[in-house]
Formats: sequence, C-alpha cells, structure tokens
Amino acid sequence: MTTRMRNRRQAEESASVTAWWNGAVIYHIYPRSFCDTTGDGVGDLPGVLSRLPYLRWLGVDAIWLSPFYDSPGVDFGYDVADHTAVDPRMGTLAGTDALIDQAHRMGIRVLLDFEATNTSSRHPWFVESRSSRRSAKRDWYIWADPAADGGPPNNWLSIFGGPAWTWDHHTGQYYLHTFLPEIPDLNWRNPAVEAAMLDILRFWMDYAIDGFRIDSAEHLLKDPLLRDNPPATPVTIGYPKNLGVYDTQRHLHDRGHPDLHPLYRRIRHVLDTYRPGRPCVAIAEIVPEPGVGLGRWASFYGQVLDEIHMPMDLTLAALPWDAGAFRAAIDAAEAAIPRGGGHAVALGSHDEHRVASRYGPARAGALLAILLTLRGTPVLYYGDELGLPNSPVPRGQERDPWGRRNPAFNRDPGRTPMPWHPDGPSAGFTDSDHPWLPLAPDAGRLSVAVQRADPHSTLLLARRLLALRRRCPALRYGGYRSVDLGDDVLAYERRCDGQAALAIVNFAAAERRVPLPAGRWRVVTRTAAGGKRQSGSLEVAADEAVVLVD
Repeated sequence: MTTRMRNRRQAEESASVTAWWNGAVIYHIYPRSFCDTTGDGVGDLPGVLSRLPYLRWLGVDAIWLSPFYDSPGVDFGYDVADHTAVDPRMGTLAGTDALIDQAHRMGIRVLLDFEATNTSSRHPWFVESRSSRRSAKRDWYIWADPAADGGPPNNWLSIFGGPAWTWDHHTGQYYLHTFLPEIPDLNWRNPAVEAAMLDILRFWMDYAIDGFRIDSAEHLLKDPLLRDNPPATPVTIGYPKNLGVYDTQRHLHDRGHPDLHPLYRRIRHVLDTYRPGRPCVAIAEIVPEPGVGLGRWASFYGQVLDEIHMPMDLTLAALPWDAGAFRAAIDAAEAAIPRGGGHAVALGSHDEHRVASRYGPARAGALLAILLTLRGTPVLYYGDELGLPNSPVPRGQERDPWGRRNPAFNRDPGRTPMPWHPDGPSAGFTDSDHPWLPLAPDAGRLSVAVQRADPHSTLLLARRLLALRRRCPALRYGGYRSVDLGDDVLAYERRCDGQAALAIVNFAAAERRVPLPAGRWRVVTRTAAGGKRQSGSLEVAADEAVVLVD
C-alpha cells in the first residue's frame, strides 16, 4: 500500500460513518461501453474518470463498476485471471486509485464487482490445479471422477448451455463450471480458497472501495455430495425469466446451499471490521427460488441482519407492462424484507435488454419514476437515464459468449455504448469509427449533450427525479404502503418524519382520472403532459407517472 493510500485510509477510518447506502442511488457502469479514451473502440477506466463531472451533475450517490480486472476477455472481464490487477486495456492500478480518489472528492462512492464463484481457466490457481491430481491447488477447484457410464459426475447444467462439467484429458477428471468451460468454479469449501478470496476483499478495501456487488452470490457453495438436480415443474420454468434448457431442472443442489449462510457471515465480518468505522456494503445477486416465494431470497439477510446488506431485487426487470404485476412484485418484496433490512432494486442491467426496448420508449420515463421513488437503494443502469434502446447487433456477429451459443439469450443489445454528443460516427463514445458494439439508433439525438439542452428530455427527467429523491426524506428514507387507486394504476405512498410522497403510474393505454387519497397533495414531477388536477382527483395520461408530496 502506498503512503498516500495509507494516510487516506487512516483519515477515513477516523470518521464515524452511518449506512450511507440506505436510500442512496447507485449508477451501474459497464466500463467497456461508457467512454473510450484510447481510440481502440473499447471503454476504459480513464473514460469513467473523465465523466465523473457528469455523474455529479446527474446527482447519483455511488457508482458500481462491472469487472475491469486482468482477464482474457472470454466473458468481458467476468473471467478473472487476477482479481488484484487491472486489465491493461482498461487502465492501471494507479489509475484506478486516482478514479476512486476523485470520485470521493466529488461525493461519489465506488463499488466493485466481486467475482467470487469462479476464475478464468488461465488464472495461475487453475493452471496449477489442472497440472496434476497431486497439485497443491488441486482442491482449489471442484474436480470429480466420471459417472459409471463415463459421462459427467451428475446432471448439473451450465447457465450458458450444456453440461456444467468439462473433461480434462491430462488428469482424467471433470471440473465444474457454472458458466463457460473457460470459467471454472472455485471450491469455497477449501479454507485456503476462502482465505485467499477474503484477502482480495481486503486488498480493494485498502484502496478505499465503498462496497461490493457479489456476482452469482448463491453459487459459491454447492452440494458436497454432488447429487443430481430434480426435474423442473411447470411453476419453476421460466422464473424469473426464461433460461432455456437450464430451466428444465430445479437447481436445488448446485446453488443456494444452506452452508452459504455461515460463509456470508464470515464475509460480512470482514466487510464490517477490516476498516473500523467505515464498513463496506455488500450487495448480492440472488435469484428467488421459483414457486416458493421470496423466503430463500430474504434468508440471505441473515437471522440478525448479519449476512448480505442488500440482496438485489431483480424481479421487476422480468415483468410485463401491467400494473397488477408490478404491484404484486413490489408488495411481495416489501413483505419479505426483514425489519431493518434494505434492498437494491433494478430495472436494467448488463444482463438484460434495454428498458426502453423491453417496454417501449414512451414508457421509459414512467419506469425511471418507479425505480427512483421506490423504497430501498435503486440501481440505475448507465444510459437508461437517456432512454437508450438496444444496440443493433446482426445475427452471427454476437460478441457475448452466451449469445454466440444461443442468439436468443444474447446480451450485447443491452450493452449499448454511451453517446455523449451528436458529432461523429460514434457520438463521443470513442474516436474510433469501429466501437466494440454498434451504437443505438439515433445515438446522436439521444446523446447527453442534446438531452441536456432539451427541458423535456428523459435525461432531465432523471435528474429531476434524483434531485427530488435527495431533498425529500419520504422518498429517500420513508416506508412503503401500496395504495389502491383503481385498475391499471400502480400507486404507493412513502412517509418519513411527517412528510408523505405519492407515486401514481397509469399503465392503461388511455388517460385516466385517478382519485387521490385524503391530503394536501402537490404535484412535483410528471413524466408526460397529463391533464389537470380537480378536487380529490388527478388526470394521468397513458403511460405517465406522477409524483406528489403532502
């Protein structure tokens, strides 16, 4: 650790810090698609640094960076070859330190992705593990003998398609991979693996990181007996979204093992105690178990809120445009969250198609309003504040390894490069004429520069909503209560310290006159040019969201 880093850490530890993440808004950046400073068509960390003034102007509280670690790039950084080094194409370790420092100077927290389930097959640990059955690191990964018929040890499937086991001719065993064969799963049951991975958390905490998003958090531990998964039933297929052949099984033994809970208590202990007075937040990607509600999802808070600070609520991203579906999903999450618990809620991500393409551009503003007025910690995916649609990626030109295996699951369209101004073929994302992915249609018209000058733009709506959330305690810290204002209308109330806020969203295809609850309600934000308010009611346009305060 450098002297500057040590001094900075000591200064930060001296301050008593509350849970800053409660009610904060996190901005999720996929660095490859945010801003390129080298002209190679691929975004990088200096690009993120250069755009920090924009993020401060926008009004977010924190940024979450998708992986930028040293990696062969088979899955664009999720195949990590060194968790404590920066991919040279992304930047340098010193540059990362500068990014974190400058973000903090601007009042922006920084979270990193923690790739805990697996490593790249080119990671030195796996290279050594694969070298011999007698290797000192053989048990750092999950190896098993063939089944009686010579095939894989059990019926587990890879999320990306095919068996979750790959045969290694050199050592005569199979190794496990939840995703690609190039990304083998670590054996967290080995204490040496756990110690090494916890040291990685400490390494980044020494760089004053504010938190981690734990990728595929329920996959760290599997059934030690390697039992087969049972077949799926109709209620478990396609929940929360369709994953193809992977959905033919109930994943009882290859994810969500009960032993995860003591493991996450140990991880939480490191995050809470390594920097006294300045703990790191843990956000976890947890998929609710199909057909059984959100009990298992909520169990990752821990019995005394001593495991994950905030499991991610990803159910909204899979919903149809239907008021009842949104109401049911929000109410179910609220009912499952234990007293004192918070949650991170998202509508867009690097694993999904763009919100504006899934629901239509006319609904992008209403969805922003839902995201930024809900209880919890909203995660705003970069570009969704612009209403960006999908990138047009031609069939056969997929970059995403999942998409190359099955075009129906291609994630490239949702990784649209960010347009900064209307000039040039790449709209300010890069000086190259060949960005790593095509930009969205009308990227220049949707760019930051153009939308900043348009008072009716999606970007300025997002900025107004973020400012409203910051200055309105009811929206940032208040509780949640669902309000029934009629069919096709989603409505909920937030209250804190005597202040109330009311969000109303019209899911219907026509204008609706909506009755208002008792109170002296004042409209503070509208996402469309809805009708007038009359005594006790409000006209709300089709696909419009309205926020009121009392």
